[in-house]
Amino acid sequence: MMKIDVLTLFPRMFDGVLTESILGKAVQRELVDIDVHNFRDFSDNKHQQVDDYPYGGGAGMLLKVQPIDDALMSIAESHPETKKRVVLLDPAGVPFTQQVAEEFAEEEHLVFICGHYEGYDERIRSLVTDEVSLGDYVLTGGELGAMVMIDATVRLLPEVLGNEASAVADSHSTGLLEHPHYTRPADYKGMKVPEVLVGGHHKLIDEWRLKESLRRTYERRPEMLEKIELTEQMKKILAEIERETVDETENNSENM
Repeated sequence: MMKIDVLTLFPRMFDGVLTESILGKAVQRELVDIDVHNFRDFSDNKHQQVDDYPYGGGAGMLLKVQPIDDALMSIAESHPETKKRVVLLDPAGVPFTQQVAEEFAEEEHLVFICGHYEGYDERIRSLVTDEVSLGDYVLTGGELGAMVMIDATVRLLPEVLGNEASAVADSHSTGLLEHPHYTRPADYKGMKVPEVLVGGHHKLIDEWRLKESLRRTYERRPEMLEKIELTEQMKKILAEIERETVDETENNSENM
């Protein structure tokens, strides 16, 4: 069972996330054990202060190294047998991707540190194994980022999803965006499900799904195609998609 610890100043922010939907069920079924710690409890002063003014001046307050260090030592003492990957949520960190989530899902113990205020005492970075950013923007704290990373990671654990193939076929897991999906009715207000999907021919369905996955990636995220090794079949399909795109553009121009 994976173990996850979260260090935050606002533990109640995690109440709903950890008790609802897929993540909540994973906790209930003991597929993952998640503890949220208020690192203010580890402050070494009576006012439970965890931040202070930066040396040299400047705007804002910095999180102090002492409460974080003591919180991490407490976790280490409680779980001495596990190998820990300590993740600092920071805008300057490496971008969080599906591949990072897959790496995290292979670990036995993850610890997420949620920052606040202006930033961290630089010495906190010496206590972690990873610095990860949710994206190229700044949030008021690391809590929302940690929730996203935990959700993306836990759903990859064995037995968490009802259909084990779901995570494998997800957008980004294959290097491509996922193909379109349809369910009943087959015809809704003239919007029809592609005939190949209702025909029951699995080989043709697989070919259609691959083509539509490539089409969606080509149209929406073409840079992703440069990062994967295309098979000869995929190259052939992409050439077809490019021809279809050119033909459609020309037809649209003629009809204007």
